[in-house]
Amino acid sequence: MATVPGALIWEIVKKNNSFLVKEFGNGTAKVQFSKEANNLYNAHSYKYSGLANKKTVTIQPSGKDSVLLATTKTRMQSKPSSLLHKSVMKQEFRRMAKAVDNQVAENYYRPDLKKAALARLSAVNRSLQVAKSGVKKRNRQPSKLESHLFFCRM
Repeated sequence: MATVPGALIWEIVKKNNSFLVKEFGNGTAKVQFSKEANNLYNAHSYKYSGLANKKTVTIQPSGKDSVLLATTKTRMQSKPSSLLHKSVMKQEFRRMAKAVDNQVAENYYRPDLKKAALARLSAVNRSLQVAKSGVKKRNRQPSKLESHLFFCRM
């Protein structure tokens, strides 16, 4: 089976695809995001595209306190069921960061995605943190609505 080059795929899908999200930024500037899988920054660009690149990296939460790191197998492009090499990490953050660094940059997989992968790992790890349990302090200041109602009764 012949494979299509990534640059050709990007030229086909860059103007319009089902994952593209267009929003207005400052003034009339348009900001484009992408909801596709294997996109670390969710940015609509060739560098981070999960559709156009053969080598992609995915970092997402997996379970209660673990993180899933998945990389694409380059030789399994025609078999979507076995396309990803998945590894679940349950260590502390520094060890997970070192594992991501080894997998992405040190093995010459996609060294240009090292910064994005570590940023995504940091964001996913923060989302998994549980808030400290304990008694919440009650706000003793009345809300604006309560104070308005209080002054209206007088």
